[in-house]
Amino acid sequence: MKKDEAFWPPVDPVRAGLAGRCPRCGEGKLFSGFLTVGRRCASCDLDYGFADAGDGPAVFVILIIGFVVVGLALWMEVNTNAPLWLHFLLWVPLTLVLSLGALRLIKGLLIALQYRNKAAEGRLDRSR
Repeated sequence: MKKDEAFWPPVDPVRAGLAGRCPRCGEGKLFSGFLTVGRRCASCDLDYGFADAGDGPAVFVILIIGFVVVGLALWMEVNTNAPLWLHFLLWVPLTLVLSLGALRLIKGLLIALQYRNKAAEGRLDRSR
């Protein structure tokens, strides 16, 4: 990532990331689609070429939503002994809705934290 030399007041990365806003100015949109990161910020002209959350958002969603849904399903099974069709009717739609909602939030958060911490791809020093 190139060094950002522009002066912008500090933006809270958590607030900007969860809102899907530019990590530098907090005003422009981060996403051009549901999960597609835009090319640049419309407000401050920050190039989003550095933004690569990779598989991080999917891993966090699997761990968090999986913990919640499996915990609720186990609790329901132990306390009510519900039939299998009821479990499918409840937990499959809940998993889809929670996962899709959380995926965008976590992706925005990870990109904002990546910008704030100046995280970049690791490089080997081959000059030695």
